[in-house]
Amino acid sequence: MFAILDEDIYNDTYGRYRMYEALKLKHDNDANFKVPSERTIYRIMEALNPSHRPKHNPNGITKADKEASKSDDLIKPSFKSVEPLTKCVTDISEIKASDGKLYVSAIFDCFDSVVIGLAMDTNMKASLVEKTLDNARCESMWARLKEELFYSRKIKSTTFTVEELKVIIWRYFISYWNNRRICSANNGLPPMVKRKHYYASLANVA
Repeated sequence: MFAILDEDIYNDTYGRYRMYEALKLKHDNDANFKVPSERTIYRIMEALNPSHRPKHNPNGITKADKEASKSDDLIKPSFKSVEPLTKCVTDISEIKASDGKLYVSAIFDCFDSVVIGLAMDTNMKASLVEKTLDNARCESMWARLKEELFYSRKIKSTTFTVEELKVIIWRYFISYWNNRRICSANNGLPPMVKRKHYYASLANVA
């Protein structure tokens, strides 16, 4: 488990489920390694780090407006997709910096949660998000980002400048989130790993 924690600085937010899935993924082809049960992992993690970090409920910058006209619900109640690039969601989140505010817009693919687009600016321009399909799923993504980057570490985003935050967020989403972060919605696979499996299955059928 220490090897998993050492792979990325953000892996220290892993609970027992994500640690279990990370061990399965890491030792997938190792017949000599038996992955412990989730219960065993939980006991070990409790012994190593009995104090859990408090959860923080961030306030979003988007507010519900019951009087506003509703756009067509293209997503409906489902945020799932059976293939890539057929259903995506996007939204803007505000993050305070030491020298201003940074507005971050990301586009997530509902198939595997891959971040397929990322834009950042100090102004909340319409060009950041040309068309927002639905932001409900995005709100949970922003909550995870802020929890894993700042709240769980008791670090304020205002410790960093706008330019420093751009680098941190870019690396988190494009490098860590897409390629290495265990995602429960993908049955324990990082987003790009699930995508590679999907295209590999198509090649095998062909």
